[in-house]
Amino acid sequence: MTTAAGIVLAGGRSSRMGTPKACLEWHGSTLLRRIVSLVGRAVTGPMIVVRAPGQELPEVPADVEVVEDLHEGRGPLEGLAAGLRAVRDRADAAYVSSTDVPLLHPRFIRRVLEGLEDDVDVVLPHVGGFPHPLAAAYRVELVATVEQLIAEDRMRPAFLFEMTRVRRLDAAALLADAALAVLDPQLDSVLNLNEPEDYEAARRRPAPEVTVRRFGVLRRIGAGVPDPAIVRAATLAEAATAVGLTLDEHVVAALNGDKITRDPATPLVAGDSVAFLSADAGG
Repeated sequence: MTTAAGIVLAGGRSSRMGTPKACLEWHGSTLLRRIVSLVGRAVTGPMIVVRAPGQELPEVPADVEVVEDLHEGRGPLEGLAAGLRAVRDRADAAYVSSTDVPLLHPRFIRRVLEGLEDDVDVVLPHVGGFPHPLAAAYRVELVATVEQLIAEDRMRPAFLFEMTRVRRLDAAALLADAALAVLDPQLDSVLNLNEPEDYEAARRRPAPEVTVRRFGVLRRIGAGVPDPAIVRAATLAEAATAVGLTLDEHVVAALNGDKITRDPATPLVAGDSVAFLSADAGG
């Protein structure tokens, strides 16, 4: 079975945004925290954040590793090389993401990774008329090829694709996955934020619909809220608020019947299921 790592390129200061995209607010958290957590849900190997030399980052989960580009401001191949070097002894492949894709869905990542068959080096989504090299899967052994291109100052990802076996997935191929077609029918997973207007428009979008259940004594809280309830929430904190709960030391949550957490910044996506339980009474 392929072990896939996650690599998130934090980027640097954006002259258009006025602040590093990684630090942009997203429903009380940051873009970097959201993307790192969502990629981490879809991969089986280590999680890496690649930053510019000396770049300050917002808080990320403790198990996320941070590495640096060797040189600043030279484009995505520098970040790809740093990330692949960091995981080459611990994974077979990596999903690589930018940090400015707040509508990313873990099912999209899994669909891309599923395209890494034995005769494929890169799985490259092609959506909206454009390839998306920062929403793609790469074999880790490509690090030598990437480093060669950097040494030759051939810094465009297109040069890498010319030298490797690339499987291109258009919208139809991606949406042939029935789950992805339901959860992200417009393939908003590749929608990135290049201008302040893009960020503002994305921030105005409704939060994703998630299912919330309350167990034990918590079922008596939130008068008038049905159980289960379908609510709009981009984080665990928003889901708790929507059903009249306060996410404190007395409440824990099970995300999709698996991960147990009380971290309010835990990101949610369409189709998620959250179960809130009393930590004091064991639910």
